[in-house]
Amino acid sequence: SSRTISLLSQLEKINLDSVLGEADNARYVTSKILHLVQSQEKTKKEMTSKGSTALEVILSTLEVKSFILCCYGYSASFHFIFGLFLIKYVDLLAHLLNLCSGGRRASVLVTKGGTQILLQLLLTTSKDCPPNEELMVLLHTLLAKIGPKDKKIGMKARINGALNISLNLVKQNLQNHRLLLPCLQVLRVYSNNSVNAVSLGKNGVVELMFKIIGPFSKKNTSLMKVALDTLAALLKSKTNARRAVDRGYVQVLLTIYIDWHRHDSRHRYMLIRKGVLQCIKSVTNIKLGRKAFIDANGMKILYNTSQECLAVRTLDPLVNTSSLIMRKCFPKNRLPLPTIKSAFHFQLPVIPASGPVAQLYNLPPDVDDVVDESDDNDDAETESEVETENDDDKDQHFKNDDIETDINKLKPSHELGRAMEELKMYEQFFPELSENFQECDLVSKEPKPLVPHANLSGPIVVPTAGEE
Repeated sequence: SSRTISLLSQLEKINLDSVLGEADNARYVTSKILHLVQSQEKTKKEMTSKGSTALEVILSTLEVKSFILCCYGYSASFHFIFGLFLIKYVDLLAHLLNLCSGGRRASVLVTKGGTQILLQLLLTTSKDCPPNEELMVLLHTLLAKIGPKDKKIGMKARINGALNISLNLVKQNLQNHRLLLPCLQVLRVYSNNSVNAVSLGKNGVVELMFKIIGPFSKKNTSLMKVALDTLAALLKSKTNARRAVDRGYVQVLLTIYIDWHRHDSRHRYMLIRKGVLQCIKSVTNIKLGRKAFIDANGMKILYNTSQECLAVRTLDPLVNTSSLIMRKCFPKNRLPLPTIKSAFHFQLPVIPASGPVAQLYNLPPDVDDVVDESDDNDDAETESEVETENDDDKDQHFKNDDIETDINKLKPSHELGRAMEELKMYEQFFPELSENFQECDLVSKEPKPLVPHANLSGPIVVPTAGEE
């Protein structure tokens, strides 16, 4: 509508005006736009439509104001005024994103550089002591929403220094669930990057997650679910998985799973139970984790709980995940045979002195042929874990030398394997070698009379047969 366009135009003008004099006016205009978005369905659709420039105007204003806030942060009065303005502005952006379906606007926000602007704003506002809680909640909520749409958000957050900001907020607000939940959602997104997962693990995030998750409780179940998802992402790193095994967290996870399984009689918290299983699945990717799982009687626990879940169709995801974990952790044994050699023996004409055949025949009967090589390079892996954000760019320039690009070489060869003179003796049996099919009417469907060939009236002589 003209009202919305007029307000957005005012915001664009404010970006070019004086700093202190227009801060309050910008907050007023933003409040008006937010009110229109919240109260009028037509305005919602206009500002989130494909051709709308509302997000671009909002992002450009945020970028300008965050830069100004960084430059004039020493003034307490100025900081307070701009803090109120930013809260309104980020709240408006959050409302616009919440109104969109399918993440379409979130993707547009990422392509317009919204991730970098929000991370810079987070870094700037975190310098307040204490930081503005309302603004932190809004910024982390936005980052958690657009994070899955930005494949490089983990790298951007680490370079900007935003990784430690979210981590410190979690450490300082374990009892403040309103701020803790969006911070954990952002850490979950950051943890999908392997380098971030190792860095967070070294800073004690694995231990921190076990302070948040716990036995069955109907309170703060959403917080519990996000914490479990974050922990499962962190434990995909083998360094963090070993750290969890060393601190006995495998037994803790099994105990938590049993407790939720026993108390969740109506199966309302299936996602939380699955989150615990995902953590167990991640930690059992290493040999130490599988050993700790077996030592903690995990096979029996998951087998018994899976049997109890079979009768309920909605619990199939729990049964499937439990089955994957048990199959992975079940000890590998030899076949019930005295030897891997065949029961049928045939004397080979030549037995080589070395090679796989000789090794097979020289194996002692008590050798275990099943070797688990999944963790051979485990110890040296974490320190050498490198980021792979640029792998997609490299793949675009990759050329496969095995693919033939010469069209002439791809055409089938029409040359005969032997000279035509040598094939003359078979002409009676294979007339297609000398027939000219271009003169034949292959399209006509009318039957033609059978004309016996003169050469076929005599006896058939096989050219390759010899006379005795």
